Amino acid sequence: MIQYLENIHHKDSKNFFLIAGPCIIEGEEMALNIAEKIVELSSKYNIPYIFKGSFKKANRSRVDSFTTIGEEKSLEILKKVGQTFDIPTTTDIHENEHAAFAAQYVDVLQIPAFLVRQTDLLIAAAKTGKCVSLKKGQFLSPESMQFAVQKVNDSGNPKTAIIERGNSFGYTDLVVDFRGIPTMRNYAPVILDVTHSLQQPNQSSGVTGGRPELIETIAKAGIAVGADGLFIETHPDPSCALSDGANMLRLDKLEDLLQKLTRVREAIL
Repeated sequence: MIQYLENIHHKDSKNFFLIAGPCIIEGEEMALNIAEKIVELSSKYNIPYIFKGSFKKANRSRVDSFTTIGEEKSLEILKKVGQTFDIPTTTDIHENEHAAFAAQYVDVLQIPAFLVRQTDLLIAAAKTGKCVSLKKGQFLSPESMQFAVQKVNDSGNPKTAIIERGNSFGYTDLVVDFRGIPTMRNYAPVILDVTHSLQQPNQSSGVTGGRPELIETIAKAGIAVGADGLFIETHPDPSCALSDGANMLRLDKLEDLLQKLTRVREAIL
């Protein structure tokens, strides 16, 4: 996927690429501050970098869960981040109409895991000509993702990638089957969504839990088995985040993690 992004840096570094940012856009200052820090780190460790932020959260546990500061406002912030730091940006879309709307502001359209079998949504994303990242459903096998990729390809768009984010394990947990990463690499580049793989959904409170203490473990394993990229949600203070704070990485812990992961990557090349 990254070969199609003209504004991505360190493309020839042979390092893994990184999709990172807050779960949701909470404001312009916060988004710019997070992006600035990660751009600095990506330059230091020669990591191709895509900034991520949701402009709207549609899949929420409760009706009173936070969804957006404003759809267009959030997309304008994503656009400003991209222009300020000359980096590609990505956001997730949930409805067919979101595809063309969001494509005016970002470089990569992300299809959420629960919607990856929605044919019309995949076609709408493909038709924008933007790169399309497909999150593997928690209910799908690695082999079944070839058909999601084929839907985008058959719509005339070869710019795809697959995001692994774990499989449902019982009612309240997720488990990553690392055998799926080499399998899915036969269909498209594979990105391991480290932080969402550590979610513990459907908790009794209606608020998703998480195991952020395992971020380093999951990330190292992903790089070791050949993941092309990593997806990490990060926030200056996850305890105050408006969405998914329970499984996000503290921003001040990101450098130590990237330094270790870069060494793992070097060891397997």
